[in-house]
Amino acid sequence: MNKLKILVVDDVPLNLEFMEGVFSKDYEVIKASNGIDALIMVEKSLPDLILLDVMMPNMNGYAFCKQIKRDIKTSTIPVLMITSLREEKDKLNAIESGADDFMTKPVDIIILRSRVKSLLEARKHDNTESVPSNINIYKVF
Repeated sequence: MNKLKILVVDDVPLNLEFMEGVFSKDYEVIKASNGIDALIMVEKSLPDLILLDVMMPNMNGYAFCKQIKRDIKTSTIPVLMITSLREEKDKLNAIESGADDFMTKPVDIIILRSRVKSLLEARKHDNTESVPSNINIYKVF
């Protein structure tokens, strides 16, 4: 069975190595150092989850997230923003850009692993793509 793929996007090489060390045992880890390269990696490998820094060269995390969430092929990929930005406006920007979750650095590894697992489980159990178009999924109460 193939491992689930996590794309880690961060412009700091040490952060990329850290995330690879945390997740490579259980997941296939793909890395990108900026938003433009990350878009290429998303198109090429269609990851199951994206761990995304906000402050990066070429394209910041908010712009990257907005772009993938607008594309029907990638809109359901969960995005967890991990950043050193701590203000409420930063969290609001993350939500408005389509991020599924937000964590501030430094991260607690146990909480990070738990959030990753939860986002991947939610995606796995999202059956909306597998429901035939002629079936009404709404219940009347």
